[in-house]
Amino acid sequence: MPADRLHLLVPFALPPAAIASTALSGLDYPALAKLAARATLGEQVIGEDFQRTLPHERWVARQFGVLAASAGANAAGAAPDEAPLAPYMLLADGGAPGDATWACIQPVHVRIAHDHLVLIDPAALELTDSDAATLYEVARPLIEELGVRIVAPAPQRWYVSSEQFGTLAGASPLRASGRNIEIWLPHEAQSGQRSRPWMKVQNEVQMAWFEHAVNEAREARGLPAVNSIWFHAQGALRAVASPFARVRSDAAATRGLALAAKAEVGPAPATFQAFANAATTTAGAALVELDPFSAAFIQQDWGRWNAAFAQLEQDWFSPALAALEAGALGALDLTLCGDTGSVTLSVTRGDLRKFWRRRPFASLFIE
Repeated sequence: MPADRLHLLVPFALPPAAIASTALSGLDYPALAKLAARATLGEQVIGEDFQRTLPHERWVARQFGVLAASAGANAAGAAPDEAPLAPYMLLADGGAPGDATWACIQPVHVRIAHDHLVLIDPAALELTDSDAATLYEVARPLIEELGVRIVAPAPQRWYVSSEQFGTLAGASPLRASGRNIEIWLPHEAQSGQRSRPWMKVQNEVQMAWFEHAVNEAREARGLPAVNSIWFHAQGALRAVASPFARVRSDAAATRGLALAAKAEVGPAPATFQAFANAATTTAGAALVELDPFSAAFIQQDWGRWNAAFAQLEQDWFSPALAALEAGALGALDLTLCGDTGSVTLSVTRGDLRKFWRRRPFASLFIE
């Protein structure tokens, strides 16, 4: 048996209602359609347009107890729409958060538009680990000179800790990507004011990277310069508990939460069959986070999103449905996320016989 209960968390699986017909054009998904039709509808979260974290980030933070389940309440002094996941990301990357407050910073490209600045999806930078390491070695002494502790256990995810940052809240890079960055820039949770200490750190790094050899070489290859750093997810490690015995994910935050909760952790399997075949002695519920959609969704490449959906139907939804029907899987939960909200569905073998349930998949789309 692959799991007593399997929970699939799928970021960016729900296109905006206005674009859904384009995103799903020509797509056949009978397994997901049946699962959605027969399922019991669970938690529905309708987020706000300017919420600074992504639905799947808030979902995992709630599941492990970092955020309150009701209003998304946070640690004392923090912004209500911030998921303080950086210390868990640091843990997943091999660092030691201790009891300090940490934020994640990432090298990014900010593009100058007609009358504003736009953050580019970090995944679109094609930044190599070698170049990231070079840029880090340039930035590290400048940041340390300003009294900020910085570590880089992962080449392209760095972590800073300083009392100077107070309750500074930042937006997830994917939340701000492709948008005017003005409202997404870090601000003090209590006052809404910009942080002078952070702005000084950022300015020092930007000046040091301007016309650096790494960026000159990138621009010669037609790639955007790495011209800034992005601050997000600040918080301190706190005790968490996992509702899942096993967690399979490639996301640093999810893996770190599972590690902190002492759950069994591993990478996301490529297919349901690979998950079912994996040897384990751990019984109980399992969480698998699947993320084939992020880049296509952020870049609004609906053809690529459509192809990823078809692959997910083949590799996960169809065999999971078959396992439910055969009794090899006890229950299946699906948390499907959009840009601002999420929907959770729960299906058992008995539910599949409830033919009078006819919920269309399109009813789940978030306006």
